[in-house]
Amino acid sequence: MDGDPAEMNVSQSSSSMEVKEDVDTRSDSENQAAGDALVDINFCGSTPMLWKVSDMKKCRSVGVIGALVGSLARQPRQNVRLGRPLELLQEEALLLVETGSAAASLHTQDCGDEEMHSEAVWQYEAGLESSYKEQCALALEDKKTVLRRIINEKENGTDDSGNAIRDRLNALDQAFCFPLSAMAVQLCTARAGFSHCPEERSFLSTDWPVPRDERLNTRFCVYRDLRSKGFYLTSAGKFGGDFLVYPGDPLRFHAHFIALCISMDEELPLCDILSIARLGSNVKKTVLLCSPQSRNETGKDESVEGDVVYSSLQWSSMV
Repeated sequence: MDGDPAEMNVSQSSSSMEVKEDVDTRSDSENQAAGDALVDINFCGSTPMLWKVSDMKKCRSVGVIGALVGSLARQPRQNVRLGRPLELLQEEALLLVETGSAAASLHTQDCGDEEMHSEAVWQYEAGLESSYKEQCALALEDKKTVLRRIINEKENGTDDSGNAIRDRLNALDQAFCFPLSAMAVQLCTARAGFSHCPEERSFLSTDWPVPRDERLNTRFCVYRDLRSKGFYLTSAGKFGGDFLVYPGDPLRFHAHFIALCISMDEELPLCDILSIARLGSNVKKTVLLCSPQSRNETGKDESVEGDVVYSSLQWSSMV
């Protein structure tokens, strides 16, 4: 063979190194593009939700927890293990939009063409009817399988129960009824979620479909201030508060505080204070009364860190 084998080995190794560098560069660019992509927040009514797994991972990496509310495709009739979508608090969604990490998708429907709307409704109802008939046939076959198995188990005996089951099997085609409420409805979530080009960021980030009232502003100021201090927050509805405050990721830590958001000029009845303090003592958590200060009181903008006053409540004893 012509040529030096050493030179051939060097050329092969250099070419493989070039290919590896090209693959690494391509993967780095793809990861950077995925990291720069905005989180797409979809709305169900006024509830912000995330459908894409990549959006959920990005939110988790910045300390936004949310709660899974969807059913699993293989286990739809249980609520122990849940799946997509991820429901966000209003404050979580507002913080993501404010920091430029997300944009709200406002999917408007054109209701001008009544014919197209009627056709879509008809197709949807036809699909439901077809799915219902298919599930009826499957449920009937499952019922027959169960009865046949019972008959086979009692085949050795000639008691009245076996005859009754056989009669029930024969009359099952006319007597079987599959309730409409038991029908499983498949949600098509594979294509849910959209990406945004850079030109859409400024427009979508400033658009918010939910009106921000005084209550929501109070909660958001508290949420933003606690997140800036490194705490993780989730909903505290079952504890009578606004937020559960964790010192780290909720998968690794228990909540230390129950945050109750109230404005500075809001009057809180004494019985409510006693009840929330007593509840916090029972669940071994400290109750925080969180009150954002107004601009004229602090002389600073609302976005400045440290404009929230915290008061802790701990139950000691009855006097």
